[in-house]
Amino acid sequence: MQEFNKEFDAKMQKTIDVVAGDFASVRAGRANAAVLDKIAVDYYGTPTPIQQVATVSSPDPRSLMIQPWDKSLLKVIEKAIQTSDLGINPQNDGQVLRLLFPQLTEERRKELTKQVKKYAENGKVAVRNIRRDAMDKLKAAEKKGEMTEDDRKDCEKELQDMTDKYCKQLDDMSAKKEKELMAV
Repeated sequence: MQEFNKEFDAKMQKTIDVVAGDFASVRAGRANAAVLDKIAVDYYGTPTPIQQVATVSSPDPRSLMIQPWDKSLLKVIEKAIQTSDLGINPQNDGQVLRLLFPQLTEERRKELTKQVKKYAENGKVAVRNIRRDAMDKLKAAEKKGEMTEDDRKDCEKELQDMTDKYCKQLDDMSAKKEKELMAV
């Protein structure tokens, strides 16, 4: 049954990784290329992440510079950023796009904090769904006679401990990100 729990442990860890990626895309007052991760541009009919069609650099803490490898993509990237929920209007000088990140207002910080809480809650729901699926598999295995009731109960306890551990990890990550947002 160890390999059974390892499978679900890996799924829960993957959920943590996804939520960590979501947290990275929430900007905390300073320029971070991760905010562009969820923005895709139409590159010859294929939605492509900006990082795959341009060089993204941070010349100073408050700005990002996007230099497309193909200059014809400048307008396409600009439009993709404008239509995203980033809330920043890129400056196009014909060669590169510049994103200037303003200081976060108190209202925007609270909005971003709510977004972080939502990401954390979605992560916890995903972890609990993984636990539920695992419990269903355990009960099915017991019915088929592949395991005893005691084995099932032991596995269920391990699963619950695992679920609690990952939910606490999500709470800790969320608290850290919220603190980072409010401190800037």
